[in-house]
Amino acid sequence: MFLTITTTGTAENPATDLGFLLHKHPDRVRVESQSHGTAHVFYPEATAERCTAALMLEVDPVALVRRGRGKGRGGAPDAAIAQYVNDRPYAASSLLAVALGGVFRTALKGRCALRPELPERALPLRIEIPVLPARGGAALVHRLFGPLGWEQVSAEPLPLDERFPEWGESRYVRLVLEGELRLADALRQLYVLLPVLDDAKHYWISPDEVDKLMRAGDGWLAAHPEHALISSRYLARHKRLTQNAIERLELVRLAESDGSEVEEIDNAVDEHADTQERPVPLAARRREAILAALKAAGAARVLDLGCGQGQLLQALLGDVSFTRIVGMDVSVRALQIAARRLRLERLGERQSARITLLQGSLAYTDKRLAGYDAAVLSEVIEHLDPERLPALEYAVFGAARPGTVLVTTPNVEYNVRWETLPAGHVRHDDHRFEWTREEFRAWAEPVAQRHGYTVAYVPVGDDDPEVGPPTQMAVFTRTGPDPTATPTPTPTENTTTDTPKEGEAA
Repeated sequence: MFLTITTTGTAENPATDLGFLLHKHPDRVRVESQSHGTAHVFYPEATAERCTAALMLEVDPVALVRRGRGKGRGGAPDAAIAQYVNDRPYAASSLLAVALGGVFRTALKGRCALRPELPERALPLRIEIPVLPARGGAALVHRLFGPLGWEQVSAEPLPLDERFPEWGESRYVRLVLEGELRLADALRQLYVLLPVLDDAKHYWISPDEVDKLMRAGDGWLAAHPEHALISSRYLARHKRLTQNAIERLELVRLAESDGSEVEEIDNAVDEHADTQERPVPLAARRREAILAALKAAGAARVLDLGCGQGQLLQALLGDVSFTRIVGMDVSVRALQIAARRLRLERLGERQSARITLLQGSLAYTDKRLAGYDAAVLSEVIEHLDPERLPALEYAVFGAARPGTVLVTTPNVEYNVRWETLPAGHVRHDDHRFEWTREEFRAWAEPVAQRHGYTVAYVPVGDDDPEVGPPTQMAVFTRTGPDPTATPTPTPTENTTTDTPKEGEAA
């Protein structure tokens, strides 16, 4: 089985930079032993203008049978000769995906120690697989690769036998992908979608395959319209594992969208954006605004309340000025995903001491949240029923009382700028409400007055002169003691004392 990766370049950015990204020198042939054969990496062409890397996997059918994978679909033994005569040596399948993950392991992770800037560069890529099994035909190939940013997806069906065209087409296609993508993104897509198209993984499916799917699908799978089909086929239709994967992808989608599935449209309608550059997503701009506000407040000890999957926690952990970081969420599963995103089990002692994940609800006071410089509620309040907001207000402003509180929420007035959002609809199905700028101020200013804070407002995203910014942020600054003697309503105090260890999810 065979795969080629081709890129073009200039004198300033030579195509041979592909060798740095793949960690394979263009002047050498690399041979690596695989569990079912031998992988060869070589460069049929390598000039500054054009460079092609080829991965050829020689599969040993006998080794495949001897390792106990010579069974047919459903576990039934194949006929004796079928165990040795099949398409495994010739057609790209899960075998090639495994080889891809082993031979180009560092490239898949997007790392390059010698040229650390290279992995972030989008390259003009052409990827060709001469023989690709496609259970679902060329139409499925387009459905899988079409939404992933490729300018051209070609899936040419191959005839059963060129000598007898009347026999019709086989289930194999010749795949060609062309477009400007980061190499790591392209490799991760192939790593997942090759076995999905083959629909016959050659190895035992265990629970850690879900983690592999999430890692390889990071940044693209959650938003893919066929993510359920991809998960099911990648996990060999294992019902429990597939359900687990879909639930985790849904959490990722919710966290990435931060209450708006239309961020891509936000980028598209920005008439002032440079069309040759990748627009900054609204979620990223929101995190930048939050970090800037925290630094302006001089905060070192920070609470991320409703931390979800942990994107903001990751940004905080990457800045050494934040010495103590706590993420809290009501969902244990969300905290588990955040722990994996932050790689808590791999953090050094000093880094691990900086961060703690807690399970808890903002509907109750919690003594663990006292004594912090700042608290962030990013895209949180709109997920609560309005009648529960007084309890959240007291838990944060009355009981925890950090020096600074940042609250971000969608600006419903901006929704008219989303071309695909029907009139009268909120940005996300789980939103209980979305406020205008006036409604947000009508909530924020009494909260500040009741608890001894002042409040200022910061636009997040492009501030439209007619409808305002897509996200609105209130910056509360504590000015004195809480003037309220008794909260209304009085929430039930959370007396839980079972606090997770630092660096661990609840």
